[in-house]
Amino acid sequence: MTGHEQSVEAVAEVSGLVVAYDGRRVVDGVRFDVRRGEVFALLGPNGAGKTTTVEVLSGHRGRQAGEVRVLGQDPASAPRAWRDRIGVVSQSAADHEFWRVGEVLAQFARYYADPLEPARALALTGLADLADRRVGVLSGGQRRRLDIALGILGTPALLFLDEPTTGLDPDVRRGIWDLVQALAADGTSVLLTSHYLDEVDHLADRVAVLNGGRIQQVCAPDALGADAPTEVRWRENGERRTAAVPDAMAFLAELQHRLGPEVPELEIRRPSLEDRYLRVLGTDAAPAGAAVPHATETGSL
Repeated sequence: MTGHEQSVEAVAEVSGLVVAYDGRRVVDGVRFDVRRGEVFALLGPNGAGKTTTVEVLSGHRGRQAGEVRVLGQDPASAPRAWRDRIGVVSQSAADHEFWRVGEVLAQFARYYADPLEPARALALTGLADLADRRVGVLSGGQRRRLDIALGILGTPALLFLDEPTTGLDPDVRRGIWDLVQALAADGTSVLLTSHYLDEVDHLADRVAVLNGGRIQQVCAPDALGADAPTEVRWRENGERRTAAVPDAMAFLAELQHRLGPEVPELEIRRPSLEDRYLRVLGTDAAPAGAAVPHATETGSL
């Protein structure tokens, strides 16, 4: 967060954030910003500090140190009007199983000074035909859409989405992705936490990897772990070989010089977002070869 221009376009700015429990820092010097109209994904393993960070930004938890500004306010002392401008969709939203969908939205709309019309919230989330249905009989995907409808009732400038598609079928997940993209296209900034790397790759403009309470990297998804090697496989002298290389094209040129233009059984596997994410974390769970910085070869697989 340097320079005036970045500060102006940011809806959230975090610098040196520290949160400690019983003297142990679970968030330790975290620094990032969320820009206007972007989907920003906060990644990390369980216990990395993601939920705690989001709770600080949304005004639900205090901090021991650091500067935090969300929509121009410090969440620790922001007025009631500020809360109308953020939306929070947690993993486990409150249950109103005996209420009808339309009734739930109408009731919650009363909590905002200038709410979105409940009918509009239903339309945006694909629930318009379910206004008279009881919450308790909704499917998992419909329930999640209702959670998001409640989250956008205040027409938030910043929406916090915590694991929005956990446990949902692939087709339902895609529907939620479309909804998130539509919200962002309409100008809503979204801070997303997710363990689904395909979801992050599809939705996020930028990602921050949080591990052990510290930020490891902040960048666009395609730049995450950009130094991860590419796996090249081929057959030579009757043996199946593999190499992890930093520059696949240069290595391929070497193979072609040695074996001719048609390299036998050539396969090139570029690291996926998951591979690169695991590399940034430094986990031993990375795929074979993914943590090797220079070309290495092996014989038969």
